[in-house]
Amino acid sequence: MSLPSACPDDGEASIALAPTTSPGLPAPALTASSAPVTLPEVLPEALQEVIPEDLPPAPLVDPAALQDLGAQLDNPAVAKGFARDYTRMWDQRYRTLASALERGDLAGSMDAVLSLKTSSAMVGGLRLAQLAGELENALRAGDIGRALSLLRDVAARGGETVDELQFSYVLWDS
Repeated sequence: MSLPSACPDDGEASIALAPTTSPGLPAPALTASSAPVTLPEVLPEALQEVIPEDLPPAPLVDPAALQDLGAQLDNPAVAKGFARDYTRMWDQRYRTLASALERGDLAGSMDAVLSLKTSSAMVGGLRLAQLAGELENALRAGDIGRALSLLRDVAARGGETVDELQFSYVLWDS
């Protein structure tokens, strides 16, 4: 006795599924036919990834990131130096991004935002890295208007990130 198929037949597939058989009997071979193999209508909905619309903001600075970087480099002083350089370069990094966006330079904007996203994540500036990712997505979608609208937030989060790094870590040599 065969079980009912979970896949409806609309006549367009080229392979027919073998019916189930009783234990001990060989299964029939698959044969070419005009019987379709389709998935139920609800399957695509079940497979869709559920992503919340409003993700909670990432922490401004994750203190473990610089510790991890120091461990990966086997030298905490190098990680501290990277963070020091990051804070010193913030203004230039922001001006480069803003200038490229205002000129409509998509390639330059993408280079600048990828640099910002990567370096921010490396020093633990997770909220700024997340925001840079949003800006990157806007650029990839060709939405320069959206990218430009994110600049004010990038400036604010960048300043906050630099302040937090300087406050939370002793970045300057005594």
